[in-house]
Amino acid sequence: MLFNSFEFFVFFPIVAALYFLLPYRYRWILLLVASYFFYMWWKVEYAILLVISTVVDYVASHKMSQCVTKRQKRKWLWASIITNIGILFAFKYFNFFNGALRDLFVSNGANYPIGALEVILPMGISFYTFQTLSYTIDVYNDRIQPARHFGKFALFVTFFPQLVAGPIERAKHLLPQFDQNFDIDYVRIVSGLKQMLWGFFKKLVIADRVAEIVNIVYNDPTSYDGLTLLLATYLFAFQIYCDFSGYSDIAIGASRVLGFDIMQNFRLPYLSRSIREFWSRWHISLSTWFRDYLYIPLGGNKVLKWRWYYNLFIVFVVSGLWHGANWTYILWGAMHGMYLVLALWFRSFWEFIDRSIGLSSEQRVYRWFNVAITFHLVLFGWLFFRSNNISDAFYIIKEIGSMRFEMNSTLKLMDKIGPGIFVVTLVLSSIFIIVDPFIDKVCKGEKRFEGPVLNYLFYASVLMLTLLFGHFGEAEFLYFQF
Repeated sequence: MLFNSFEFFVFFPIVAALYFLLPYRYRWILLLVASYFFYMWWKVEYAILLVISTVVDYVASHKMSQCVTKRQKRKWLWASIITNIGILFAFKYFNFFNGALRDLFVSNGANYPIGALEVILPMGISFYTFQTLSYTIDVYNDRIQPARHFGKFALFVTFFPQLVAGPIERAKHLLPQFDQNFDIDYVRIVSGLKQMLWGFFKKLVIADRVAEIVNIVYNDPTSYDGLTLLLATYLFAFQIYCDFSGYSDIAIGASRVLGFDIMQNFRLPYLSRSIREFWSRWHISLSTWFRDYLYIPLGGNKVLKWRWYYNLFIVFVVSGLWHGANWTYILWGAMHGMYLVLALWFRSFWEFIDRSIGLSSEQRVYRWFNVAITFHLVLFGWLFFRSNNISDAFYIIKEIGSMRFEMNSTLKLMDKIGPGIFVVTLVLSSIFIIVDPFIDKVCKGEKRFEGPVLNYLFYASVLMLTLLFGHFGEAEFLYFQF
């Protein structure tokens, strides 16, 4: 089920009403049934994957708790890892690696007998796989005790607000909340609804409107000039931000309505002053997952310098692969890994330059210069992320570099979109860029409007704009494909 669907606008109020009407001890059952219903609305048979992952990890965690030595525990940990990664590989990566092998064999004149699997990528498989893997790894490392209640553990795996696109929660944070009795709290519920509304605005008014322009241009890049391709690249940066952070806002807001606290996933990432800071603000639940379960186990920065650089680079290559079975994602991850390695490599040099010319990181001009540089490095990465293949990416780079402008190219795009919609999309996107830094903090309770009138006026305006300009075509969220 999509958040931006009519079905969800019926489903969520019913679930919320029943949740507060039911006695506390039965609420987990309602949420578990609702979560499976939410997922099975998309494809019923793929719910079996959730069941397999839940049963294997529950059993593995309890078996680990009965083991005396790490060696005994390790076999159960590997049972969990192999099961979860095996499912992920079969549905998401088999055809990619199998296709690469086929191309290698064919290029050398050999036959390759293994065909592709005819499967559909299960929605959100990378998210719930990583969430449940973090649980078994934490049990193995004695960070948490195994969940005693199978039903509540199943709810942790399938909790519908964040099931298919995160945030990727940790058992230590979310599981204990299923034992709490949340009463109706008007302030909390209104706060959750406000964050949901802002998330719907991001998705329906900005991301889905901008997507029309981006998809037309990027799906046929040879038909457009360099400036149009550059415009589409800038727009994609805000499409992916509004689409994914919009989903996170809806998930966090819906959870808050029910009383649950799930982690923030975005903190104004395009205001970052370095790539390192960007990754502390963008998809926080994933970047911290890789930090805790891959980067640190590899040795982190507690190793020789060359190994430290290797650890950073390999983590981001894996992160790229996590996003999708395509060379464009792998190259995107490798680029970010290289950004971080080069930043460390040249850190002393840049610090020397800063001291020599008397620049301070607190000076406003210097801060915004760093923000601009960081944003455009991220933008360059998004170009590969969005391109359908590597060839398209390099063609787009070449055309943007030429700065070629053809009026026919712009007119062609406006004709496909519609001149009015094209202008409105650009205007609304520009307004969003200006107001988002403030509204983002308002939704998170870090700032507030002065006076109730301004508060009601703003959210009434957001609701009106969403109803008037929202794209209600039930477009999937971008990260569902990951």
